[in-house]
Amino acid sequence: MSHDIALVDGNNFYVSCERAFNPALEQRPVVVLSNNDGCVVSRSNEAKALGIKMGVPYFEVKHLTKSHGLIWLSSNYTLYGDMSARMMSILGAFAPEQEIYSIDECFLDFTGMVVDQIARGRKMRATVRQYIGIQTCVGIGPSKTMAKLANHIAKKQPQFRGVFAWSALTATEQDAMMAGLEVGEVWGIGRRLNAQLDNLGIRSALDLKQADPAAMRRRFSVVMERTIAELNGVACLDLEDVAPRKEQIMCSRSFGRPVTDLADLKEAVMSYTVRAAARMREQSSACDRISVFIQTNQFKADTPQYSRSVQVPLSVASDDTRRLGAAALHGLTRIYRPGYIYKKAGVILTGLQPAAAVQDDLFSGYDRVRSGRLMGALDQINGIYGMHTISFAGAGIRKPWRMQNGRMTPRYTTSWDELATVHT
Repeated sequence: MSHDIALVDGNNFYVSCERAFNPALEQRPVVVLSNNDGCVVSRSNEAKALGIKMGVPYFEVKHLTKSHGLIWLSSNYTLYGDMSARMMSILGAFAPEQEIYSIDECFLDFTGMVVDQIARGRKMRATVRQYIGIQTCVGIGPSKTMAKLANHIAKKQPQFRGVFAWSALTATEQDAMMAGLEVGEVWGIGRRLNAQLDNLGIRSALDLKQADPAAMRRRFSVVMERTIAELNGVACLDLEDVAPRKEQIMCSRSFGRPVTDLADLKEAVMSYTVRAAARMREQSSACDRISVFIQTNQFKADTPQYSRSVQVPLSVASDDTRRLGAAALHGLTRIYRPGYIYKKAGVILTGLQPAAAVQDDLFSGYDRVRSGRLMGALDQINGIYGMHTISFAGAGIRKPWRMQNGRMTPRYTTSWDELATVHT
């Protein structure tokens, strides 16, 4: 059966979320910065036009605030997460099957529905824009890979007004369109694969579509063979094929101010463990080791330097934040040294494996079923009401060490104290 799959994503999503509550940001160059106000993680089209690249450190573009009126904002992940949930809920009503790919992207499967694809795409865009103020683009194709490419075309070529479907073109026109797309735009073709394909003379999406599947499988992998099939209209890729489970999960931040006290370090490390454990549970994994590291500011040569890490093994792999937190704090006390000014700390979860495959330890007294229920309830509440709605006391409350976020906007949709105010 032929498939009809749409990929919908929010344009410049973080900036769009900010503009939804502050129309004064429209048609202005705006960037949202990463944790600790470090690097650019979202850009308006006006900011892109100034040559600002994704991931560039803010200090490199700071001069544009005076010369071109650049506006910068601290990241507001609570707001973005809630707006994402709202957008996904709206889009889910348009198709019987929905698969969420990232905070601002999802696939919708229209297979078996008799619909005008372009009209359906425009209706989705208009509804999301009307309900939550987010601009989107829609790409529609016979496979996820083709839908991804279609979305890229919808976003980059204004004549399609944000919606593009391969079915609107003849086979000859489709090949001509694919010949103009770099192979790196194909879903799952990263920088390393791009370079390898370039050496083989495969430089466009059409080149890859016309490559020998069997030979490419021998040279690369079965995923490459499936990607070629998808470019030829055969739907056969799952999200796990292109975005496999992480083999390790790290959570690390620089402190908003220098930290010297062990108590502050414990709060920070526990806070990072809470976040890392939640990410691990999102992919239904458990880990059998946790590493902790602390370090001073290596760029301040006039202060004493210290950097140390330690790996703490678990007797049984776990996804329970309580067990991981206890192990992390044990490791921290082993490597902490007084007399230093610490700039950064972090945790790394390794030895990841499917949580369902973990064998119980008869001698530990650990009840994995009760643990699973508790962690599941914790994640569900935080998923509905916002991150850190329920957390652990050891992660701190005031958190004076936490990252800088000098220009974070209110959490308009998740905090009673920060609701938008209407003046008449």
